[in-house]
Formats: sequence, C-alpha cells, structure tokens
Amino acid sequence: MKLVEQTAGVGELMRDGVLLAQVRYRLSRFQGLMEGSGLPIPGVHRIEGSIECNAAEWIGQPLTLRLEDGRVLGINVVSKEGRILSEGHGPMRCLCC
Repeated sequence: MKLVEQTAGVGELMRDGVLLAQVRYRLSRFQGLMEGSGLPIPGVHRIEGSIECNAAEWIGQPLTLRLEDGRVLGINVVSKEGRILSEGHGPMRCLCC
C-alpha cells in the first residue's frame, strides 16, 4: 500500500443520507500497487484517519463523510475517540459503484 493522499477539513457525517453532525476530519488514503510495475490494483485501498466528535454512538455503523471538496466516502468509526478505517471496495465502502 502506498500513501496517495492526505487531507483535512470540516465535513458532514451522514447515515442513510441524514446529516448527523459537522465534523473536523483528517484522512490518509492508501492505494494497493502491483509489485514490479507500480500500477494501481483496482479496488484495493485503505482509508485511515479520524473525526473530531464523540463518536461512541456511531461505532460499527455504515456512515458516509462528505469532504470539503464534495467527495463522499464510506467510513467506519472504530473507536469512541473518532478513529476511522475503511478498506476494500464496493457498495458498502464507497459511492462510486
């Protein structure tokens, strides 16, 4: 996995299209690469980071985060401190397919 992007800002945390809160976020996006050629492996990625809020109630729930630039990412809150993690690809992880 190679770090391909780091971003931070204020975004909208949502569940089922309903706004839950505006949150500060910090994200790092990693992309899986083919050994040797360095070409990206479609669908192999990881998003790590954090949101600033009391996130205990959202642990394990499928959420989306709208970034300042308009992109929307599927995220999973994994700790009450707001740590987030998302891996893989598909309808439960992103909104691109």
